[in-house]
Amino acid sequence: MTILGISAFYHDSAAALIEDGRIVAAAQEERFTRKKHDPDFPANAVTYCLQYGGLTINQVDAIVFYDKPLLKFERLLETYYTFAPKGLRSFLMAIPVWLKEKLFLKRLIRQELEKLGYDPAKKAKLLFPEHHLSHAASAFYPSPFRRAAILTIDGVGEWATASIGLGEGENITILKELRFPHSLGLLYSAFTYFLGFRVNSGEYKLMGLAPYGDPHAPEVARYVALIKEKLVDLREDGSVWLNQDYFDYATGLTMVNEAKWADVFGFPKRQPDDELKAHHCNLGLAIQHLTEEAVLNMGREAKRLTNADAIVLAGGVALNCVSNGKLQKAGIFKDLFIQPAAGDAGGALGAALAAYHIYFGQERIVTTERDAMRGSYLGPTFSDLDVELMAVKYKAVSTHFSDVGELSRQTAKLLADGNVVGWVQGRMEFGPRALGGRSILGDPRNAEMQKKLNLKIKYRESFRPFAPSVLAEDCAEYFDYDGASPYMLLVHPVTESRRASLPANYDSFPLREKLYYQRSDLPSITHIDFSARIQTVHKDTNPRYYQLIEAFKQLTGYGVIVNTSFNVRGEPIVCTPDDAYRCFMRTEMDYLVVGNYLFDKRQQPQWQEKDNWKEEFVLD
Repeated sequence: MTILGISAFYHDSAAALIEDGRIVAAAQEERFTRKKHDPDFPANAVTYCLQYGGLTINQVDAIVFYDKPLLKFERLLETYYTFAPKGLRSFLMAIPVWLKEKLFLKRLIRQELEKLGYDPAKKAKLLFPEHHLSHAASAFYPSPFRRAAILTIDGVGEWATASIGLGEGENITILKELRFPHSLGLLYSAFTYFLGFRVNSGEYKLMGLAPYGDPHAPEVARYVALIKEKLVDLREDGSVWLNQDYFDYATGLTMVNEAKWADVFGFPKRQPDDELKAHHCNLGLAIQHLTEEAVLNMGREAKRLTNADAIVLAGGVALNCVSNGKLQKAGIFKDLFIQPAAGDAGGALGAALAAYHIYFGQERIVTTERDAMRGSYLGPTFSDLDVELMAVKYKAVSTHFSDVGELSRQTAKLLADGNVVGWVQGRMEFGPRALGGRSILGDPRNAEMQKKLNLKIKYRESFRPFAPSVLAEDCAEYFDYDGASPYMLLVHPVTESRRASLPANYDSFPLREKLYYQRSDLPSITHIDFSARIQTVHKDTNPRYYQLIEAFKQLTGYGVIVNTSFNVRGEPIVCTPDDAYRCFMRTEMDYLVVGNYLFDKRQQPQWQEKDNWKEEFVLD
């Protein structure tokens, strides 16, 4: 039985294909269209999944959309009715779109599928599970647990904004829900907005900014108290209540009432290009602390309701790897699994899996591996011929390596010499993290590497941290963690033995001075609070990436490298060799490795295209 899952029409549209419960392929539409967070129908992603599965659209047994549009419409109408007459302008903008498009989503989906060759006479099942069930299924079914608590947290689905469930075998039972407009995800997005970042894409920036706050500053404690007094009530059962007098997302055109927030916190909304100051960092730290508190409360409630030994997580808030690390460290559960495509893209996969196990009642075979996501390497791959055709197109100069081991050794030496290397190997990752399939790599020992990557390669804010990719068996040598973290979704500290001593007044340093103070013998991956967002690299899921890090270790003694996604600011992660070469030539990257080919920037013909990526890709 083959099932196609689809998420679309909000943000991060994607497609996923499963066959007899096994995940075959999955990809986000943005990687093909080069439009970040592309919300449109994922025609390219669907085409790729079907091609990889050796199928036509008429051979699938069911097509499953990741939520229920009519329930969303019900929530929209009821919300406007409840808050009337407030929100009239927003209502007048939203309703025509719903009446024209989203109310008739089934017809729209069929029309889009017909463009791909779908025959309406085939009448394949078209199913619509609820949004949070799709999230829950995406986390539970690929997990290695026969029984687990399920925690999903995001902005909002139809009505639910968070849910606690229990997965047993092939069954999922939703036990408790938090409902709109009260939402931990929307609370975090509101602070993302107020601090000058884009909602639905800048939340990870807020997470990265938070550690620059001074944990000992009275201002942080004051902000926490103000948030709890004015904006939100966090309850021990994990529920949150948001005071709608201070928010505008339910019926307005912005996230918050800016004037009221300015009165509460003593400063106005930050604009995207404004300098980041201490009070911005301290407010970021305050909301991060509150988010962690809420997630821990939800975790304890999930334990109380299920008494399960393991927990699985999905939804956009599950991408907050700092709170994930705190939940894991709290020891509430013995085991934890987080869906690597935890946001709406992963809903496509969850929808397909929910249909297979719940609607069609098919048995679930629990994986004996770490999980069933296959390292999340579920996207397209490319051959030597594809690379050669790209090289011909751009008259690019490269060296071909028939010995993969030699390519790894050469690349390791380039990294050790301080070069930045673009790395494109195997299948593209599914989800927002680059995991060694479409990555930019550097030497973590190099004190200048973070600055170089941020300012000359990624063209993004200097405060943004970079993640380490570490050989799985060496993790405890560098970090206070000895488990697996294959999807870069857990934050843990660098070991004490590797840390540098800090001045007594370090917490009072300005952001820029904190940023460039060397904090460990791995300065490029040690965040301001000595933490690191860890990716453990496993030989069985990515042997070539593992081989590269192993070669770097043999050369330097360090089994860890810097890994960031292969893209510039505001651009989706690269997919094809063509995408990779263009990004390589438009930045100050030194070398590019695609498959078995090594490209040296100094040997390439002069780049003729206008470097207009700053206009092409808006600040995310």
